[in-house]
Amino acid sequence: MVTTSAPNSQKQNKSTGKSAIPQPKTARGEATRRAILAAAERVIGEKGYNDASIGHITSEAGVAQGTFYIYFKTKEQVFSELVLEMGRLVRHTISESSVSLTDRLDVEKAGLTAFLRFVRAHPNLYKIVQEALFVDPAAYQEYYSKFVTGYRVGLLAAVKKGQISEGDAEIRAWALMGIGRALGEQLVVFHTKKTIPELVDSAHHLIVNGLKP
Repeated sequence: MVTTSAPNSQKQNKSTGKSAIPQPKTARGEATRRAILAAAERVIGEKGYNDASIGHITSEAGVAQGTFYIYFKTKEQVFSELVLEMGRLVRHTISESSVSLTDRLDVEKAGLTAFLRFVRAHPNLYKIVQEALFVDPAAYQEYYSKFVTGYRVGLLAAVKKGQISEGDAEIRAWALMGIGRALGEQLVVFHTKKTIPELVDSAHHLIVNGLKP
């Protein structure tokens, strides 16, 4: 349970420049908030941002429409929070997958596997994040920027340990993220018949060995 005082609820998110959303003060309130976010993920993912309504979201969540406004002011606000919430969940999932690993190449493989499993469980992720580029560019940029920041730190640490070769950590972070994003799209948008282990093994071989014969 996270408690936020009233003054803090008016603070702005430094990345998006928007007022931070007050966090529920009870476990029940947090459960309701998460139910609304989960419903928004399904509704917006299926209908698209423009065609989804607050009524659709509250109906899917099983709450009164007035309850929505306790947690969010507008449809755009719940959408933006959904994008950032999914970013947090993905980063946590990837981090948990490699908590016991010490070699960077093993971390890469475990992280890619965890990411693709998350994507399969949340197939609307791509539609929502891609829409964010047009609906809320600031949330879209924050979604990816936070990934890059953590990724870059991990790659630099691995270079110092001699686990990977030297190179521009930021460019590498974006390139590796691109691999994961493309494979995730192949999985849930193009509905590939290949399994997650097949996708990961092939991509990991490329990451480790490159394209040289």
